[in-house]
Amino acid sequence: AGAAAEARFISSAKGKGLFATKNIRKGETVFVERPVVSSQFLWNALYNYRACDHCLRALETAEENAQRLLGKSSLVLPHPEQCSIRKDLHQQCPRCQVTYCSAECRQAALEQYHQVLCLGPSRDDPTHPLNKLQEAWRNMHYPPETSSIMLMARMVATVKQAKDKDWWIKAFSQFCSKTANEEEEVVHKLLGDKFKGQLELLRLLFTEALYDEHLSRWFTPEGFQSLFALVGTNGQGIGTSSLSQWVHACDALDLPMLQREELDAFIDQLYKDIEKESGEFLNCEGSGLYVLQSCCNHSCIPNAETSFPENNFLLHLTALEDIEAGEEICISYLDCCQRERSRHSRNKILRENYLFTCSCPKCLAQADDADVTSDEEEEGEGETDDAELEDEMTDV
Repeated sequence: AGAAAEARFISSAKGKGLFATKNIRKGETVFVERPVVSSQFLWNALYNYRACDHCLRALETAEENAQRLLGKSSLVLPHPEQCSIRKDLHQQCPRCQVTYCSAECRQAALEQYHQVLCLGPSRDDPTHPLNKLQEAWRNMHYPPETSSIMLMARMVATVKQAKDKDWWIKAFSQFCSKTANEEEEVVHKLLGDKFKGQLELLRLLFTEALYDEHLSRWFTPEGFQSLFALVGTNGQGIGTSSLSQWVHACDALDLPMLQREELDAFIDQLYKDIEKESGEFLNCEGSGLYVLQSCCNHSCIPNAETSFPENNFLLHLTALEDIEAGEEICISYLDCCQRERSRHSRNKILRENYLFTCSCPKCLAQADDADVTSDEEEEGEGETDDAELEDEMTDV
């Protein structure tokens, strides 16, 4: 059918953008994209959010998922047949026991990066270089998580295993790069005020665990900072959940009115109870690098949005409006609440988190508005920004 969108260079200031190659109707899927590399977040995995080590598909049944999030093992979900998890297909790596949702994922991981990263019997050995690296990362980057050092480790392992190393190095180099000053800002944002010392510690552990002479530049202080910033700038949050899959399937059931009302009430209450117990951490979460999605620029009035409806790392970009051939396709880096705030507030968040000032039609139309935030906005600012961004990144 040919792709409905293509990346084009716009300007050195904006970099690349994504443009429609044909007319796209509202609600249509613009594309489905698989990441070049992806990885579950480390705290997320530590807290028993069980996901396929390759594609991040949730591995618990919807009922097990709900029981764990509720802290209540007696919970029974109605309509268990609406759960899509197939435990009979799950497989483990025979050497290190990480779990995959299928033979295909185990094979894909093995062929791309797992030979280098398989810990074998050292899986629980705290002195193994890879375990030391992960422990150091967890101690620097607490939930809500936005990135993982293992995404970078998988990039290195992919190149190490590849027959055509240059092809992969080129694939990674097409992700937008920043100037050294901007890179430093990204790293500072990810690691906090002690970032210089922490980055150097991570670099030494990263080198001990993964050094490869083909990639020697990635292990120098400048190269490592660039790699770090690349992942920090381009990483797209991925969220999967067998419970939300089950809810979507239940929503689609054709039920008599009374049963429908009962089921809806049950689901609403379930989510309220889970929120009390687990807060906003509902999903298996990780991040990935997506070639096309990373070309999508931000707009405060986006015409497309990303989601993960297949309960794995396959990213769907869906049109929110009719988009004409030649028109730029934009997503929003802000969540719904943030988009409703003043231009000043929106740009404050975008500058802090993404290092740019927005000039979308909405921001241009509000350019003459006073550069002050209203009082209630001031109060709402500060603490909530990261959590809100987090939600936006990983919404399923």
